[in-house]
Amino acid sequence: MAYSISEDTDIVNFLTGKKDGYVSADKALQNSDLYSIVWQLASDIAGTKYQAATNRMQNLINQPDSTTNGYAFWLAEAAQLLLTGNAYVFRWKNVNGVDLKWEYLRPSQVQPQLLDDGSGLVYDIDFDEPDIGPMYNVPQANVLHFKLLSKTGGKTGFSPLTALKDEFEIKNASNRLTLNSLNKSVEAPGILTVQGGGLLNWKKKSARSREFTRQVNSSDNGPIVLDDLETYQPLEVKSDVAKLLSQADWTGKQIAKVFGVPDSIINGQGDQQSSIAMMGGQYAKALKRYVNAITSELNTKLHVEVKADIRPVIDATGDAFADTIGTLAKNNAIAMNQATYVLQQIGYLPKNLPKAQIEGGEVNEENRN
Repeated sequence: MAYSISEDTDIVNFLTGKKDGYVSADKALQNSDLYSIVWQLASDIAGTKYQAATNRMQNLINQPDSTTNGYAFWLAEAAQLLLTGNAYVFRWKNVNGVDLKWEYLRPSQVQPQLLDDGSGLVYDIDFDEPDIGPMYNVPQANVLHFKLLSKTGGKTGFSPLTALKDEFEIKNASNRLTLNSLNKSVEAPGILTVQGGGLLNWKKKSARSREFTRQVNSSDNGPIVLDDLETYQPLEVKSDVAKLLSQADWTGKQIAKVFGVPDSIINGQGDQQSSIAMMGGQYAKALKRYVNAITSELNTKLHVEVKADIRPVIDATGDAFADTIGTLAKNNAIAMNQATYVLQQIGYLPKNLPKAQIEGGEVNEENRN
């Protein structure tokens, strides 16, 4: 016997305000700030270089499923992890228990169960394929279960988005208020005041408005001539509407804070006092936290050591790493040939790089004899 430890009803219900289970990812990602952060983090998690100790597991990590490429597979897993706090992979094995392929599972397909004696987990899985159907009491060894912060002792994770419940409600209310204010705002370009206008009925006022408009249009951008009984005042955008429009930046910063990344990654200006290097360091720390959720599960379930190198995604060109190696060589912490070797190993320098030419008058110690 086993009992459920899933927290399905709490995952993203705040997006609808109703207890109706899962909300589709496309609905959650309708928020542009959330989409930007999830896309960038998930892309970098998927682009991280995972290195397994055995070739067989390395091949599985590189190409888990034949229905898609390896990057797209891990991109989907990372996005699901960021959105719901849980991501699942089913391990298809042969009769000898050797992994053949891995299959992506949506959280809505999986129901984790804790055994009565608390000795482990089993999973009820509902596969999309009619030929497979549901599987019950699947051993935890057959499921890769990636998870973030947990309220169940690390058995399941919960969505980071739950911390943004109030912010999303405020954002939605602000959007409705802003649209309502814009829709109901005065669309006239200005106000034409006629002294003694109270003596005019609405038909005469409308006629004067149309006449004034024709005068403006026929003036060919020249000055408008009015008599002493008329004054014209152009309208400006209301300051309260402008303030409403500027509030869109606030929730973006809150989303970035929850995911632990600098708000500059959602195309904001960020903290003007922070340097690019500092913001890059903050992002690298945040990315490492999410990558640890991947490697920890792989190490536990695969029984092989899996390491992750995030440098290729946070230093795409390798220039920052090359600068660090150059500084070490300059300070005699490593020799120049060691620096060259390291840069060749990461592909920054070609491995067939010619040796440096010796200047005239100098003697190469290797060729002295």
